Amino acid sequence: MASSYHAPSANLHTLVNPSSSRSLPYIPSTSRFFTVKHDLSSLNLNSHSEKFKCGGARASMAEIVTPKSKGKVTVFDTEEHLAVSLAKYTADLSNKICQERNSFTVVLSGGSLVKSLRKLAEPPYVDSVDWSKWNVFWVDERVVPKDHPDSNYLLAYNVFLSKIPIPPGNVHSINDALSAENAADDYETRLKQLVKNKTIDQSETTGFPKFDLMLMGMGPDGHIASLFPGHPLIQEKEKWVCFIKDSPKPPSERISFTLPVINSSANIALVVAGSGKATALHIALSDVSNIDVLPVQLVAPEGELAWFLDKEAASKL
Repeated sequence: MASSYHAPSANLHTLVNPSSSRSLPYIPSTSRFFTVKHDLSSLNLNSHSEKFKCGGARASMAEIVTPKSKGKVTVFDTEEHLAVSLAKYTADLSNKICQERNSFTVVLSGGSLVKSLRKLAEPPYVDSVDWSKWNVFWVDERVVPKDHPDSNYLLAYNVFLSKIPIPPGNVHSINDALSAENAADDYETRLKQLVKNKTIDQSETTGFPKFDLMLMGMGPDGHIASLFPGHPLIQEKEKWVCFIKDSPKPPSERISFTLPVINSSANIALVVAGSGKATALHIALSDVSNIDVLPVQLVAPEGELAWFLDKEAASKL
């Protein structure tokens, strides 16, 4: 269902209501321990801070509880600390679900999210997970050959999939020999078969596949998967997998899970790092006035939503 699309011309910085964007600067302490503080009446946040071990060093994070079903938000001192915590979160969830049944379904996006999963291929996590039960999928993929530098599959393979013993048949990538439209249809057909044979759970509420864990990043414009601000694919309610031929971010041809599939997940982790994403993150978590609702604001899983942020991304909260 391709359609003509032109990326919004507004700069994200113009989308923030100045009267709602009051924030305090990050002030480091000698112990590298910090609490993010807020002066945003719309958030009414309570902060809980904690220290944890990271490669022998004391790492720092601030846990922020947000209202309006925005999920658990944790801010880390560095991306390295974020990556360690994300690996522990993923391994712990895997171990819990693998004790209950024979499949743990994990969905990946590309970009910086995959790089933040690198710690899964290192001790102690690489040795503490039952990789034989993992089934890996992609929430979005660029329609390019698997050995192409733009391939999300290739990135995940190089960062950690090649370093852990997941059965090759449990890594479910798109058929890169097909067109974007046919690749999306083929991927949806395969997902439906895996739901039928109970490899993937199914939501009793929506009837869409219910993945155990969806790991996603967010773009500087607030996009998730390959669902971009203002694009008509955001409105898709029936399909499981859609295709896009006019992506504002190259390459132009992609496939993507639809929002109903994303939001049927049992658990979603949104991983956001870097100052370039601070404005979109501020909009997503602060309910500030903006011209268009960002795709990331539409994430509302059936289960749990957890945000993993570094302090640069959280600098405007």
